[in-house]
Amino acid sequence: MRIFDTRTRAIRELKPVVEGKIGIYVCGPTVQSEPHIGHLRSALVYDLFTRWFEANGKVVTLIRNVTDIDDKVLEKAQESKTPWWQLAHTNELLFASDYRKLMIRNPSYEPRATGHIPQMLSLIALLVERGHAYRALDGSSSVYFDVRSFPGYGSLTNQPIDEIEVEGIGSGKKQPQDFALWKAAKNTEPDTAKWDSDYGPGRPGWHLECSAMATHYLGAHFDIHGGGLDLRFPHHENELAQSSAAGHEFAKYWVHNGLVNIAGQKMSKSLNNSVYSKELFSLAEPRVVRYYLMSAHYRSVLDFAPEVLEEARTALERIYGFLERAERELESTRFQEPEPDTNLPGEFVSEMNEDLNIPAALAVIHEAVRSGNTHLDEQRLREASQNRSQLYRMLEILGLAPSQWVAASSGEHLALDLLIQSLIAERNAAREAKDYARADAIRDSLIQAGIELSDATNQTHWSLS
Repeated sequence: MRIFDTRTRAIRELKPVVEGKIGIYVCGPTVQSEPHIGHLRSALVYDLFTRWFEANGKVVTLIRNVTDIDDKVLEKAQESKTPWWQLAHTNELLFASDYRKLMIRNPSYEPRATGHIPQMLSLIALLVERGHAYRALDGSSSVYFDVRSFPGYGSLTNQPIDEIEVEGIGSGKKQPQDFALWKAAKNTEPDTAKWDSDYGPGRPGWHLECSAMATHYLGAHFDIHGGGLDLRFPHHENELAQSSAAGHEFAKYWVHNGLVNIAGQKMSKSLNNSVYSKELFSLAEPRVVRYYLMSAHYRSVLDFAPEVLEEARTALERIYGFLERAERELESTRFQEPEPDTNLPGEFVSEMNEDLNIPAALAVIHEAVRSGNTHLDEQRLREASQNRSQLYRMLEILGLAPSQWVAASSGEHLALDLLIQSLIAERNAAREAKDYARADAIRDSLIQAGIELSDATNQTHWSLS
């Protein structure tokens, strides 16, 4: 397989650090707000990388962190008059829910920044010891990375130090380009948002968080560091500098997924044109959204407009239409059951191996549908059966196979049923105790959630209204 390495700005052959294994660190969300389309696209890209590596027999360790302490989290919490940890946890749950909807599988580990403060302080101490970090010159408890102490600084984005955009102004810095490893606690911030250290109370810098978590879970040298293109600078540039300065080889390949445009215009908070996940899911069912999100090459800009979801829906219906037809017309023949060990089409494999070219792989899928329908029209059942088997295998790898979504929806229905049955049992107990106000309150809350109850002689049934 060949992938585009952002650091070398070239397509490179993927040679794992450890044969047969792949370690991936992906910068997950900073959970100051609900997820938007860009978050979902990024998570899906690395889900697809993982699926393809595993389809080729690799053992994958995927780390996707959660930044639950950060300037943005504290600012949003202050605006909403909510404890920062409550805001972070609430939004983290929203992200997890959306990932499940899209069949994005759980990473191997999903570390929170707040759970790894000791590792971060150890990394700071190492950088201070090696002469790459210093305590703030203004006497505060902040600690900064000295960019001029590391000759390779700027290599990821190919920028000379003097031309690099300054990240924050600080009176305690040696030079404007230096960035914070440890941020001194402020009087305006809650006590719960600071930790003790040898430098004084404070909290870790954003860039330091990811360097510490990546090496903690994957070691000092691992295969792929991924994230959105918007993270390339300053986040990933600073991660690379501080980790390299600490003596770590760090990531062998850097992979960045493209950004999202809304009707041809860059999505940004300043333009107030962000498309949040709840809007996406109100316009199309999750598997249609998944298909749409993978319809552009992962490094390309993904353009969003409501009509693109309709195009994705039509494409999926064409694929599923063939599978349903094949199942119907091959029933009661010796080709009734799909062949379990069908080889993937060579063109599909080569496109997936060429920097995960999923749009081209989808074209192979649609060619299999066209060819399969032609074989059924002309009663070439063996060939139609082979098309069906290959198609199903390709869809499984992309997380689009019908059986995968049936299994997921069955699991969701079971979880919902268990929750509602517990409420029904509580309602029945309240009725037996003649606490009719509590019983009615439970019923009313279910009705508001779109759940209707039907009382039979010995049992209460529920249904979606």
